[in-house]
Amino acid sequence: MPSSKPLMTQSSGSTPDSVESALRTLETESGGINALAAALRGPLGATFAKAVELIRNAKGRVIVTGLGKSGHMARKIAATLASTGTPAFFVHTAEAAHGDLGMITTDDVIMALSWSGEQPEMKTLVNYSARFAIPMIAVTSNASSSLGQAADIVIELPKAREACPHNLAPTTSTMMQVAIGDAIAIALLEGRGFTALEFAHFHPGGKLGAMLKFVRDYMRTGAEIPLKPEGTKMSDAVVEMSAKGLGCVCIVNDAGEAVGIITDGDLRRHMRPDLLTVTVDEIMTRQPKSVPPSMLASEMIEVLNTRKITTLLVTEADKVVGIVHLHDLLRAGVA
Repeated sequence: MPSSKPLMTQSSGSTPDSVESALRTLETESGGINALAAALRGPLGATFAKAVELIRNAKGRVIVTGLGKSGHMARKIAATLASTGTPAFFVHTAEAAHGDLGMITTDDVIMALSWSGEQPEMKTLVNYSARFAIPMIAVTSNASSSLGQAADIVIELPKAREACPHNLAPTTSTMMQVAIGDAIAIALLEGRGFTALEFAHFHPGGKLGAMLKFVRDYMRTGAEIPLKPEGTKMSDAVVEMSAKGLGCVCIVNDAGEAVGIITDGDLRRHMRPDLLTVTVDEIMTRQPKSVPPSMLASEMIEVLNTRKITTLLVTEADKVVGIVHLHDLLRAGVA
């Protein structure tokens, strides 16, 4: 019985037709992004700056609206704004006329997305904006459209060919819409000095949330820390290392300050007949790398990766208060 699966076709070269199509799509869409960047370097730049300033000074929220594919992009832009410190939410253009106008206050700013600027459903929002003097930013490719003429600020996107071979399916245009939305969100973020700690407040879940927790949330403490004082025989240090199962033992002075660390790698490098009879002082790596408990987990991962190590001591006022192992981070979904 013949297979019902379509055969993968290839062009005359070695690249499959589907890959050639994908490359054409990406090249076309990147052309739209390049055109947008060029426009921002020109007259559009001043308009963009005014839009950012309007949103920054607003007492309320950004109401992002759109219909169809523009509506999908508007929903994404609203989510990006909200997650980066600019209160925002999405209002469906058509639903606005059926009660959702009540979500919009006179302290808000409306950002309306419409490639043509001539969607009939947008008229309700336009009239509402004018009636209550709610400022509106239009994101459209046609500044002279009815939406463009009604808006207080018009971000006119360059006209660019869609990736669709018929120049119909919204592809390049939606890419440009979401790109200008991202640009606005990041400009606002940078303008207000929005920090990673503030970002963490809005992202407590998933891997991103885990990355934005602190070292103290993942470190082992108390009896779980493999510790031995200076002058300890290596035989005792190896027992401590094996008992705690972290592949290392931290060496501390009388004040509890970390003065060295011995790892599995150190044991291999110093393997000799009298290894177990010498003291840890002869074997340990001095001035071990440590991090504070207040460091972000994402920064801790960077330290581990940069130094190509699997364990980090956690110190506070030079005293050992914890230890973090890469395996703990993997189990927590951080690394």
